[in-house]
Amino acid sequence: MLGIGRRRAATATRRPIIMLAGLAAVLLVALARLAAPALFDQASGLVFDRYQRLSPRPYRDAGVRVVDIDDESIARLGQWPWPRTELAALGEAIAKAGAAAIAYDIVFSEADRTSPRFLAEYQARSGASAAQIAMLKSLPDHDARFAANLAATPSTLGFFLTRDRPGAQVRPKAGFAVAGTQAGASLTDYSGAILPLPQFQESAAGLGFVSHRGDSDGIVRRAPLVARANGILVPSLSAEVLRVAQGAGSLIVRSSDASGETNAGAPEMVGLKIGEAEVPVTERGEIWLHYGLPAPERTVPAWKILSGRVAPAEMERLFSGRIVLVGAGAIGLRDLVATPMRERELGVVVHAQAVEQMVLGEFLERPDWAAGLEMAVLLGAGILLALLMPSIGALPGAFLAGGLMSAVAGGSWYAFEAERLLIDPTAPMLALLGCYLVVTLFTYLREEKQRRYIHGAFDRYLSPELVRRITDDPSRLELGGEVREMTVLFCDIRGFSRISEQMGPQEIIRFLIAFLTPMADLLLARRATIDKYIGDAILAFWNAPLDDPDQHENAARAALEMIEGLERLNETMPERKDSSWPGRVEIGIGLNAGPCCVGNMGSAQRLSYSLIGDTVNLASRIEGLTKAYGVRILMGEELARELPGFATLEVDRVRVVGREKPATIHALLGDENLAGAPAFAAFAERHARFLDDYRGRRWNEAEEALALNAEAAAGHGLALLYARYRLSIRACREHPPGDGWDGVTIAETK
Repeated sequence: MLGIGRRRAATATRRPIIMLAGLAAVLLVALARLAAPALFDQASGLVFDRYQRLSPRPYRDAGVRVVDIDDESIARLGQWPWPRTELAALGEAIAKAGAAAIAYDIVFSEADRTSPRFLAEYQARSGASAAQIAMLKSLPDHDARFAANLAATPSTLGFFLTRDRPGAQVRPKAGFAVAGTQAGASLTDYSGAILPLPQFQESAAGLGFVSHRGDSDGIVRRAPLVARANGILVPSLSAEVLRVAQGAGSLIVRSSDASGETNAGAPEMVGLKIGEAEVPVTERGEIWLHYGLPAPERTVPAWKILSGRVAPAEMERLFSGRIVLVGAGAIGLRDLVATPMRERELGVVVHAQAVEQMVLGEFLERPDWAAGLEMAVLLGAGILLALLMPSIGALPGAFLAGGLMSAVAGGSWYAFEAERLLIDPTAPMLALLGCYLVVTLFTYLREEKQRRYIHGAFDRYLSPELVRRITDDPSRLELGGEVREMTVLFCDIRGFSRISEQMGPQEIIRFLIAFLTPMADLLLARRATIDKYIGDAILAFWNAPLDDPDQHENAARAALEMIEGLERLNETMPERKDSSWPGRVEIGIGLNAGPCCVGNMGSAQRLSYSLIGDTVNLASRIEGLTKAYGVRILMGEELARELPGFATLEVDRVRVVGREKPATIHALLGDENLAGAPAFAAFAERHARFLDDYRGRRWNEAEEALALNAEAAAGHGLALLYARYRLSIRACREHPPGDGWDGVTIAETK
């Protein structure tokens, strides 16, 4: 059992190494998550995008409308830019219908070139009369009319924030009150802005930026509500129009050190109050957008309003008390952004969805404890997998890893679907996957090392098929010693001492290689395990380390094939110039079957897979008798009983050296073809009668049987055996045996 103990100790030693490798993979992902969060942000963004596509925000009328200057509006009312009088008329109609606020997702940073004063300048350059020029200058200015409309309606204008170059200073329409320390350490800071014309700024009730900033992949997942322009807090268009709609005087920023919040470092923005709306925001002053599917009922084409196609009652139904955003959706005018739901979405629709979420109070949130929870799940699940997987095996480990990953993904999805929380599963799942792959890799390498060990230990002694079966399933190899029913073969060259006297050392080695190699090939082809080479002798066995239900037949056929193979060698080897073949070579083969103890034998320093037992000793003695009886293959009685279809004959009962109980030995003369021949059957029957007469002391009948069988016996290689019996009968006649004689021959040598 020493081999089993050593193997278990080695396995126990390797298991902590594999655990540490799995833990290292988990910790590496954890460190990467802390040191380089941007690497995971895009992956988590894609996960959250998938969640939104699986569960988009159901559309509910939150009192938000989009007036779209679409392609048909351009076709009906003329190319863009429209005269500001058209926009004034549009705003007037919407306001007349009772709109709570009107926001323009259009930056009016330049004067209307269609205004009469610009036409007057053009006509003056073209040589028009003074009267014509004076008449044009007397007409109302388009920008003035639009400014008047802005002043008369609850309007909000948009502007662009810039970072590439300094721009105009923004003067917000409403201030910001701060609960807590001045927030904004992570707010995006812009260097300037592209603003509407001053008269428009003065006239409008609100002013908000329309700039969208996508993530690194360009997808807009969050809508900014607050930014900083040259150190001044400014609202977005969506936040400002909501303020104007409620008539609120200012926006209230709540920072992380305000009442009820834990100050964990520099103050950050955590909330925004716009009138009655409480809005949770990120530290960058953004809200996570939960996009819905396209909602046609939200949008009204501008041409229908300007052409009077919408009845007053319908106008009131559409716009009364509503927040209206005016944007351009016509080709060439589109402000398009990529969202989780669509590759190209109108920017004004993104503003509209942000306003809807603030009105309804329905938000996606990524709470400040989310990162800590994700790290705890990463470490907890990863460490659990790393500790358990090396002990439970590959398939259960795969189920465990899959179950943990499913639990992480399922928990993240549940948080989104049920609680509208954004819990990122990517880092924990990556840690679990990394741990699984690393542990699997190390386990594979360990098994490969074990396979190499098995190959090194057995591939020179077992057939390739047996080695493959063991390496595919090492558990089938029980080391350390076990009792099995086995078949043993001893093969020895007759007269090897005489042969070796005629050769030098190198010639002996070449001869042995030339003899042993084909003999070993024949044995391995019959699924034998070669125990060892003892000089010129071979010890092989069957039914270990793997079961061989055909062990007896395989051993018998291997022995017969070795005799045939030797005949071929005797014919071909002397003709080879590089051969040291010493003329004709003869061998003797002893076979036996029975229980043996097989396994790792030897000392703690050196082990050998071998077998011991009385069956082995008797096989060795039987092989030694082949020379005395002149029979090439002899075998024990137990094996002869297992080969009823082969051509076998009982040879003698022998009391071998070192064994009190006599053994009945049999000759193996051929396979089923010989056994089925009528001539052999007659010969075997006469041989059996001879043995019966011999052991019954009927010497005359025994001699007659010998004479009748002599020619056939010589043909089967039994001439020396029959000569021994003739001498034995003669001796018994001259000196009759005593009453205790049982016909057993006593072997005097091994």
